[in-house]
Amino acid sequence: MTTAQPAPAAPAAQPAARAGSGLIQPHGGSLVNLMVDGAERETVRCGVDRVVACSDRNACDVELLVVGGFSPLRGFMHQEDYEAVVANHRTSSGLLFGLPIVFDSDDASIGVGDRLLLTYQGQDLAVLTVESRWEPDKVKEAKGCYGTTSLEHPAVRMIASERGRFYLGGRLQGLELPRRVFPCRTPAELRASLPAGEDVVAFQCRNPIHRAHYELFTRALEATNVGKGGVVLVHPTCGPTQDDDIAAEVRFQTYERLASELNNPRIRWAYLPYSMHMAGPREALQHMIIRKNYGCSHFIIGRDMAGCKSSLSGDDFYGPYQAQDFARDQATELGMETVPSLNLVYTEEEGYVTAEHAEARGLQVRKLSGTQFRAMLRGGEEIPEWFAFRSVVEVLRAAA
Repeated sequence: MTTAQPAPAAPAAQPAARAGSGLIQPHGGSLVNLMVDGAERETVRCGVDRVVACSDRNACDVELLVVGGFSPLRGFMHQEDYEAVVANHRTSSGLLFGLPIVFDSDDASIGVGDRLLLTYQGQDLAVLTVESRWEPDKVKEAKGCYGTTSLEHPAVRMIASERGRFYLGGRLQGLELPRRVFPCRTPAELRASLPAGEDVVAFQCRNPIHRAHYELFTRALEATNVGKGGVVLVHPTCGPTQDDDIAAEVRFQTYERLASELNNPRIRWAYLPYSMHMAGPREALQHMIIRKNYGCSHFIIGRDMAGCKSSLSGDDFYGPYQAQDFARDQATELGMETVPSLNLVYTEEEGYVTAEHAEARGLQVRKLSGTQFRAMLRGGEEIPEWFAFRSVVEVLRAAA
């Protein structure tokens, strides 16, 4: 069976290659753009076999495929690529990929050759030409991608209860991008705004940014493997996350307020239409690949990145440094560099320092848990500024 997206064999370890823009080359060597020219859109839209509504997660995947966030993919993966990624975080041709990108359906009447008009909240997003259809082994997918088959894992629960019985692979033709509260620049647009020839350090988050986050990503610019002219790209995911996370619209407001308040030319801000899987190591790799396509040469890997806990036992599904180790092991092949996040704590005597420094000096560490923070928000208590920016607190209180 042929694949819809050609991919080169896994490259040998080598330094990051720079594109003509002076930025890192996209994954697979070229940035994909599947958007159909305006004059051709009506022609593409005509003759479809049926209309299929996208879920929030589907819409994020369609958008990232169309704009090249998932380069070099040119559509949803076929079964051989899906199975290869599940088994070994690589496509069938050997190209690194963290998680499979598939379109799901419960409609058994959809067949190979059908052209599907994919819609989302009243918009015509794209036309999917179905080139393969199969019934996946979701138990194997769960174990391969998330390391567990427990329904306590949010992504295992998602593929078991939200995704349809069938997966569809095939090429996409983009018609329109989803209209969102938060403006999501395409990889090409973001690349055009980044400084040529300089390091770009990506910071991934899915929650409002607090003081410790700010200290973490600004200090990343001082890392020994980051050039003096480097910038940090704060690139939050604004698609579906965990059920108890703060709504995307509210998070967007906190980011906008903070960006305006900080007004730091070495901090760039953009938003990513990606749906989180909380897949730990696999998600760290997926995030690196996406950020490479957006022009980032470096990636900050936090402790327990994209991790999650069992809601029954409270146990972590991944080790605290599992994502860091896995991402570091793949970074050279990707042509990227990782910047491990510092374990920072706030002290009365010296402000934010590393936990090791605080322990060695016997400094008094101040702590505030997320649970305590949320309780203080609800109770109208004063939030210490060493923990959270006042502007962020104002937005969160207004939305409560």
